[in-house]
Amino acid sequence: MAARGDASMTPAKRALDLFFAALLICLLWPLIIGIAIAAWLSQGRPILYVSERMKTESEAFQMWKFRTMRIAEDDSGVSGGDKDKRITKFGAFLRATRLDELPQLWNIIRGDLSFVGPRPPLRQYVDRFPELYARVLRSRPGVTGLASLRLHRFEEKVLSGCNSPEETDAVYTRRCIPRKAKLDLLYQRNHTLCFDFLLAFETIGTLFRRAKRRQ
Repeated sequence: MAARGDASMTPAKRALDLFFAALLICLLWPLIIGIAIAAWLSQGRPILYVSERMKTESEAFQMWKFRTMRIAEDDSGVSGGDKDKRITKFGAFLRATRLDELPQLWNIIRGDLSFVGPRPPLRQYVDRFPELYARVLRSRPGVTGLASLRLHRFEEKVLSGCNSPEETDAVYTRRCIPRKAKLDLLYQRNHTLCFDFLLAFETIGTLFRRAKRRQ
């Protein structure tokens, strides 16, 4: 029986996570180093952005990304239109291709993340909705997932019109969290390795389509 916080993390899923994360690190290390150098030359230091996220309703971890924004003294909450001006040109490219998330391969190796699962929430939202996230985070958080794929464009659209951190928080809380949680729980109820592979392949297809549109 899976432990609390790992309802969908079977030994087979964990083994596949480790295998594919290690394989991708071995195959993509020149790209990872190249991105790190390009980020350093175009944006300066720090190269990585480290954000506290929640693995379970009570356990936090440090999630790694390539930095895509100019540094701000007070940076909290989800990204909305109020933060758009801080996104660098190179950062916009990394976000569009999701290459900013390559450092999360290390989070997968550590066991903080799986390839597929609910996106890990910020502590402030887990504290605000503890009962909801106690259910959602029975699945190990993932780099991609059902809610990420189905609601990415919706979330991007509704948050892009927000002009302040307060408005972004209010819109995200009211319009995004309930929809994402509904799909995360649907994934949890129907989880299989086959479903994970379908979502992973859909993610890859989405990334190729985005890259093609940018050409």
